[in-house]
Amino acid sequence: MSSTVYDSLLFRNMFGTEKMRGVFSDKALIERYIETEVALAKAEASCGVIPEAAATEIARKAHYEALNLEEMRHQTEIVGYPILPLVEQLSLICGESGRYVHWGATTQDIMDTAVVLQIRAALDIVEADIHNVREVLTRLAREYRDTPMAGRTHLQHALPITFGYKCAVWLSMFDRHIERLGQLRPRVETGQFAGAAGTLASLGDGGLDVQKAMMNELGLNVPQATWHVARDSFAETLNFLGLVTGSLGKVALDIMMMMTSELGEVYEPFVKGRGASSTMPQKRNPISCEIIYAAAKGVRQHAGLMLDAMIQDFERSTGPWQAEWVAIPEAFMLSSAALEQAVYMLNGLEVKPDNMRKNLNMTRGLIVAEAVMMGLAPQLGRQTAHDVVYDACRVANTENISLLDALLANEIVMAKLTSAELRVLTEPGNYTGLAPLMVDRALTASAKMNN
Repeated sequence: MSSTVYDSLLFRNMFGTEKMRGVFSDKALIERYIETEVALAKAEASCGVIPEAAATEIARKAHYEALNLEEMRHQTEIVGYPILPLVEQLSLICGESGRYVHWGATTQDIMDTAVVLQIRAALDIVEADIHNVREVLTRLAREYRDTPMAGRTHLQHALPITFGYKCAVWLSMFDRHIERLGQLRPRVETGQFAGAAGTLASLGDGGLDVQKAMMNELGLNVPQATWHVARDSFAETLNFLGLVTGSLGKVALDIMMMMTSELGEVYEPFVKGRGASSTMPQKRNPISCEIIYAAAKGVRQHAGLMLDAMIQDFERSTGPWQAEWVAIPEAFMLSSAALEQAVYMLNGLEVKPDNMRKNLNMTRGLIVAEAVMMGLAPQLGRQTAHDVVYDACRVANTENISLLDALLANEIVMAKLTSAELRVLTEPGNYTGLAPLMVDRALTASAKMNN
């Protein structure tokens, strides 16, 4: 029976994905243990540490299907780690060659390297999903490059922007995440083989040669030094996921707020019944955004847990290592779910330019008070112009009239600007600044990253 959202019949595909679940399943993990043990045997055979025939036999017979999983589970609960029970079974399965299984290794060598193999596969999925997010944000930024809308600071109208500009800001975050990922992967995709206290003493002078051969077998980088208790790469990986889902959460929050009845500027894709209320037929709740938002919070908790787990005692930890077994799979599950929801939601996003324009005009020109101030500044000075326009804004609010009407009634303003000039200055669509050019710049930079 399921007990968490990750394997729940109801929630499993909301807080995880099948492809990421496949990477972190029990079967996949045990297969990565076996893959690591086989790579070790092959490396040791190539270095003359164990017989070539033994490595061949281990590779031929060491398979997941040959294991007694129930016995392995039982013994893991007794031992506290799965590798000793696994090695005991593989030693029997491999017959005479079984004596060479796990030669010179320690439990953490196998478990750490297996997790690195999982992370490598998981980051492939994350990377592909980030590219999918970038692709749809590129389309949205280009399509709505010149679509004006209200920019908001402190939840209030600030200045006009374009929706394409907003999408370009989102895109720039995910461009940086791809850059970060490229820098991260060589550090985390480094294997572990160092023996009991990390010195490879059991293999004598040939230990480093075996280590290099083993990493070549697995396609992993050779460690600079033993990292049994140096967990910065795993912590970096989960904090990278925290950054990615944090950006997704920012996008989700913006869209949730833009979906409010008062704004109605964008909507998640319409699917009959999605986001429906059990009592209010009119509801269209932002379900994808809510899942993304929740997943981002969960990943941040696991990122923090990984930072805490970095603080380990001496040459082998007493406890923090086990915390990784919880944090790493769950953080990847949540991240994969959030990315998949984002791709779905953004691909089908319903953009409402008419509502954006309506909201942009709702303050009747007040949103472009800065434009009028800058129009007056050359003749009045910036501070005097600010004060004059500030007074006009107060009149507009008090008398419930447009900023243009308040300005037309102001003798100081009319002495400096014509009514035609004021009409141009008080048109919000005329004051999006360099937002469209910034969209172009962001798109150009993003495209270069794909080459």
